[in-house]
Amino acid sequence: MSGNGRRAAGGNPRPRTEDPWGGVRPFSIKTKLGALVVIAVLITTGLSIVAVHTKTELRFIMVFSMIATLLITQFVAHSLTMPLDEMNAVARSISQGDYTRRVRESRRDELGDLAQTINVMADELEAQDLQRKELVANVSHELRTPIAGLRAVLENIVDGVTEADPETMRTALKQTERLGRLVETLLDLSRLDNGVVPLKLRRFEVWPYLSGVLKEANMVASARAGIASGSGSHTRTDVHLHLDVSPPELTAHADPERIHQVVANLIDNAVKHSPPHGRVTVKARRGPQPDSLELEVLDEGPGIPRSEWHRVFERFNRGAVTRPHGPGSDGGTGLGLAIARWAVDLHGGRIGVAESERGCRIIVTLPGLNSASS
Repeated sequence: MSGNGRRAAGGNPRPRTEDPWGGVRPFSIKTKLGALVVIAVLITTGLSIVAVHTKTELRFIMVFSMIATLLITQFVAHSLTMPLDEMNAVARSISQGDYTRRVRESRRDELGDLAQTINVMADELEAQDLQRKELVANVSHELRTPIAGLRAVLENIVDGVTEADPETMRTALKQTERLGRLVETLLDLSRLDNGVVPLKLRRFEVWPYLSGVLKEANMVASARAGIASGSGSHTRTDVHLHLDVSPPELTAHADPERIHQVVANLIDNAVKHSPPHGRVTVKARRGPQPDSLELEVLDEGPGIPRSEWHRVFERFNRGAVTRPHGPGSDGGTGLGLAIARWAVDLHGGRIGVAESERGCRIIVTLPGLNSASS
């Protein structure tokens, strides 16, 4: 969601072409109309001179002059009305929600400027429509996790599997709070491409934080296993999640809510493509800067071909693997990794696919304290 001079989502509109004539065009409509009058006068004068020398009757001269003038006027009028008809058709399509049509910009007059303006307007409308659809998809994708977790807790209480003790209710409260925070990010996501989404940076301990993320991932997967849903999120309960943090007292300086989006989506993607009873490892190491962090998520699936590395984090890209592995997997929505890249970019960090002997290995680097000053 760009080519043929159109604007890509989140990108800048194509710049208007500079006018090399400084506002005075040799082929402007005013020039053409002036030339039409001059030609008509020259034709009439020329025919009058011919009539004088050949003693032709004036009425024949008038008829020939009118015919010649009408033909030239018809030619000029056609050259002016044809692009207007095309612009009218394109404008009608845009009003009906079709932002793909464009006006040809082959003219070097005021109509050429109008065609360029209509195309720029169509580019803007197409980009805004695409951003609106992506916003709805992003928000829906992110809201599923806490809703599924909360539903799992409440269903277990109703079915008598667990008691409504303080610990269980704290788990439900945590999911409710997370749901509320995600709802609050709706406005932030709508301003994603403007780069004005605020970060709530703070220092936190990595081990208990990531341990909670993995625990929540297991709980949500168990909940989804019993829910028939086309949500695109995994329902795998056979994949083992392993956490490796070194040193154990490792701390990081980042926005925990955004990093939760990164890790949860990377785990979700890794689990969906893991073989039956596979293993997904989440590693955390200290980065080169104070409170910087290097995260690594490694699975044992088929991996990603190198030719696809540059497309992994594109929105709606589901990768080259046509059938995910293991029971309970589906194709996904193609949004998880795009959201992960967005959250990492907000921190000024880097995310990418790395070489691995087996499976897929994705590395995230967060700059730590440097991100607070940027």
